[in-house]
Amino acid sequence: MAAPASAKSMDFDNTSPVALTPSTSEEGIVAYEGVKTVEATHKVYGKYSKWFLFLGLGLAAYIYSLDGSTTYTYLSYAASAFEDHTLISTIQVAQSIIIAVGKPVIAKVADVTSRGLAYTVVLVFYVVGYIVIASAKSIGTVAGGIILYAIGYTGLQLLTQIIIADITTLKWRGLVSSLISMPFIINAFVGANVSASVIKHAGWRWGYGMFAILIPVSLLPLILTLLWAENKARKLGITPKHKVTAKSLSEQIFDGANRLDVPGLVLIGTCVALILLPLTLSSGAKGGWNNPSMIAMIVIGCILIPFVGLYEFKFAKYPVIPRRFALNRSIVIASIIGALDFASFYLSFTYLYSYILIVKPWSLVNTTYFTQTQTVALTVFGIVAGISMRFMRRYKWILVVGLGIRILGVGLMIHSRGADGSDAELVWTQLLQGIGGGFAAVASQVGAQAAVPHADVAMCTAVVLLITEIGGAIGSGIAGAIWSNIMPDKLAKHLPFLSEEDRATLFGSITQVLAYDRGTPIREGVISAYSDVMKVMTIVATVLAVVPFILSFLMPNWYLGDKQNAVEDVGLAGERVVDPAPADHERQ
Repeated sequence: MAAPASAKSMDFDNTSPVALTPSTSEEGIVAYEGVKTVEATHKVYGKYSKWFLFLGLGLAAYIYSLDGSTTYTYLSYAASAFEDHTLISTIQVAQSIIIAVGKPVIAKVADVTSRGLAYTVVLVFYVVGYIVIASAKSIGTVAGGIILYAIGYTGLQLLTQIIIADITTLKWRGLVSSLISMPFIINAFVGANVSASVIKHAGWRWGYGMFAILIPVSLLPLILTLLWAENKARKLGITPKHKVTAKSLSEQIFDGANRLDVPGLVLIGTCVALILLPLTLSSGAKGGWNNPSMIAMIVIGCILIPFVGLYEFKFAKYPVIPRRFALNRSIVIASIIGALDFASFYLSFTYLYSYILIVKPWSLVNTTYFTQTQTVALTVFGIVAGISMRFMRRYKWILVVGLGIRILGVGLMIHSRGADGSDAELVWTQLLQGIGGGFAAVASQVGAQAAVPHADVAMCTAVVLLITEIGGAIGSGIAGAIWSNIMPDKLAKHLPFLSEEDRATLFGSITQVLAYDRGTPIREGVISAYSDVMKVMTIVATVLAVVPFILSFLMPNWYLGDKQNAVEDVGLAGERVVDPAPADHERQ
């Protein structure tokens, strides 16, 4: 029998009934039922059931990757079928907001209930969403289905990372987390062929509908394994037990809403939505950034930020973002690094496909392969980073090196742009960004998770990913603003012999540009304009990439040993574990 956990761990009584209320450590850290239950399940897993759990994670990761690599292409066909193609941007905005703000909601559900139940909720939203889309008779119904699906999609992404944190010690976490991304290597190239074949032979409805079958088949092994372990642990009496109370239904609902921190979730969702909406809608709004509503939404969203902090830190009994997160150096720096790194990425990537189509004489297939280069490199070198952390037992310098390589890759784009730029150099810009991104993504996530007790892992992961997604939206918004405001002037500079109406046509459609052969004055003028605008974008992206690199030196260098995290002396089952590690001050 393992020794008792330290005072910091979340113990529960194995014999006497306990109320279904979160327990609190000496530091005020709440241990919800879901966290205590997942620790108890480690005592019932055997050799084969643990491997079945990993198999389930692999299937979930593959279907998540295949979904992300194919279904985004079907929306254009669905909107066109209902003769309302203009609603695509609105639907995508709503989807991006749900994907961002849904993460803390799903994390709360997983903490308050159980991981197995949270996966079940995600599965229901996924399947219902795709059924609604596949059977839609209007574009409004398609939009509603995509909102439901987005909850499932973001939940699957988040829960997979939470489960990995639950079942792996620090020394293995980076490797397992990166291995889960391996399907992206396959689907980066297979996905385009799958979606093209579906559109050609079956239609967009079947493209969505087939996932209503594939998702349950792929997730059921994982869900059944989690529920089996939770049920077995419950029968053995090693999980928190329900205590029958005399509370009325309304009191129980209020108590549940309190533990989920519904007011906090609403505040955060409203704040994030108000900030993201203008960033994603500005390019299509009348007057762009001169539209007062765009500025008003951002101002109100930013004004709400301190109110979110005030409520979460002072008034929420079970806050989504507790005050200790804002004081945790690892979480704060990892969040800022993620946000600025994503902003830099989307600045250089948002218009990259259009840029390559216009500037380079490459086929559509080769252009697609080029845009997937960074994804493949990121996945492969994420695995390399995971292996390195397994043997180095540290992560900080992997993060520093990764972000340094990212700067080199983004900065090289400034030089490699243009029709006469070297093809090999241009490919290397994507490879370097992928190599650096793979190192940085795995290292920063492990660093943030190492800095919190198990009770905080789910919400810590959700918060870091939420802020990272906001950074990505900001990067896309900046890219759109640069493109919309600078490109017309550059086209006028390089194509003075064309009318303003003709230049507007070229600005609004790459197919019109592609109609002109390379070497013609119009095509060469557009190439020069595109190169000038891309220069501005890559310079801004490079400047932004420098900040995460500097911040990475401030990250604590936690020892990655045999514990669930670096701040408690406990293992995966809550038992006491003492690593043969340096003293605490040396770990940081």
